[in-house]
Amino acid sequence: MKKTIIFFIAVFAVSFLAAQEPQRKMMGQRQNIEVLKVAYFTRHLSLTTEEAEKFWPMYNSYTGEVKKARQDNKEDILAFEEAVLNIRKKYKGELKKILVTDERVNKALLAEREFMNVVRKELQQRMEMRKKMRDQKTGD
Repeated sequence: MKKTIIFFIAVFAVSFLAAQEPQRKMMGQRQNIEVLKVAYFTRHLSLTTEEAEKFWPMYNSYTGEVKKARQDNKEDILAFEEAVLNIRKKYKGELKKILVTDERVNKALLAEREFMNVVRKELQQRMEMRKKMRDQKTGD
């Protein structure tokens, strides 16, 4: 009886850990993307250490509001776009205090889209490379 209980506990534990692995891997990938994003923005905007210390809390607040607007307006794209426009207007003045010029503020507001395009392109290239490698293995 004890062996049966221990066996079921062991099976349950292994199943639980195996189910958690993809989630941990995904969280690690998100963290890696966030690190790359910080590096991209820092380089793209030429942020000094002092600017970065002020910029990131402000930018994180901005992106949080955009995410909330997306959730609140899932069914109405125009309402979402209007909300995002209002959020951008709100943060533009605050970002200008940190980044000084309109050019840098505009770069900051567009950098997220540009960064995601870079990530998307990289993922597509990696998928194509994996497909070519699989095709070569099956063709040999």
